[in-house]
Amino acid sequence: MASSLHCSVSLPSSFPKLSNFNTNSNQFFSFNPYSHSSSSSSSSIKSSIKSTSTSLEETAMSIDNLRTFFNLNIGKWNGSFYQFDAVGNLLQQVTTKLSVSSYGEAELMSLIQSLYIKQPSSNTSVAGDDNDTEWAEYKIKETNMFTVDKYQQIGFFPSEKAFALRYQTAGMLETVLRQGVLGEDDTGEESPRNLKIPSRRPSIVCENCLYSLQRDMRARAFHILEPKGTVDMLIIFLEERSEGSHPLLDNAGDTTNRITPFLGKWKGHSITKRSGVYGSTISEADTVVLHEMDDNDQLIQDVTSTFVGENVTTNVHWTGTVSDNLVTFDGGYQMILLPGGMYVGSPCDVSKSVAQSKSFHLEFCWLETPDKRQRLVRTFDIEGLAVSSTYFYETKLLS
Repeated sequence: MASSLHCSVSLPSSFPKLSNFNTNSNQFFSFNPYSHSSSSSSSSIKSSIKSTSTSLEETAMSIDNLRTFFNLNIGKWNGSFYQFDAVGNLLQQVTTKLSVSSYGEAELMSLIQSLYIKQPSSNTSVAGDDNDTEWAEYKIKETNMFTVDKYQQIGFFPSEKAFALRYQTAGMLETVLRQGVLGEDDTGEESPRNLKIPSRRPSIVCENCLYSLQRDMRARAFHILEPKGTVDMLIIFLEERSEGSHPLLDNAGDTTNRITPFLGKWKGHSITKRSGVYGSTISEADTVVLHEMDDNDQLIQDVTSTFVGENVTTNVHWTGTVSDNLVTFDGGYQMILLPGGMYVGSPCDVSKSVAQSKSFHLEFCWLETPDKRQRLVRTFDIEGLAVSSTYFYETKLLS
């Protein structure tokens, strides 16, 4: 059933009587539509009506977007959790399940999520014991209009099925690592042996989520930045909405030739939206990206963007040094290559961008097939607030 919004206007119970004015005055008042005072008053009324109309429209769209966002998440997801260090080396892998449902209507809707983490066999357990297959439950805080808009500063692309979220801490990710790697043997120590735990005071925790173009599957990438502004670790959730087996990254531990799938010329389109559930579109552009290795084994990245409706074209040319899974560009930006046709991008040191009063970007790219890829770029201001997100869909051109 379609929902509708109703607006009521309250009128005063009584109007001033003519006798309240001085009728003996020699001044006569005439209505002049071109006079400054009446024009200003008329303009003010029109502005107020337009503002109210816009506000109602944005509220309706926000509710629709929130409902779409919830529906995109609702279901039972089988997943695999991967932890990588700051240069793309695989550290841990954990099997997960995610159960998502909702309740409430309109702006009072809430999303409920329970994450189940497969625990390892305890050192004290007996082979064949039921504890070998136990799952630890972690209840994620409810998501609603207020939290997703104000705290998580959502960047949402309903048609493209992509979103970005911001978190205050990495508590959920730490729980997955402790329960999925240590299990019942976790003593609660702050820095367990042979397990890297996220910083308790991260400067930024950012999630970029892209949905598969072929299956009911998604990849969620988490950037976790240390207090000083460098990459602490990277997390990937690969999840499929099904009752079947858990999806896995291809050759997760293999570090060879991760850059090869990205080489070539990519043509596509980008959409940039403001942060927030309403998330109005700021700009769109047609893009061409070239990745190629030069004679010195450096990565050349050339990006050309032509903005729709503005007849403006920009070009950014970078040269990067490749070291195993890490590409470091001259401008202080880095690309960390991951398995499964993925990479994440970030500044080498966010604190330098902040010191120079520059915004910065956190990027996630998923090349699901050899000739198609999606990218989601989250833009932050110098105070660490997510101000916008940009979604790219690109296809590889034949050479």
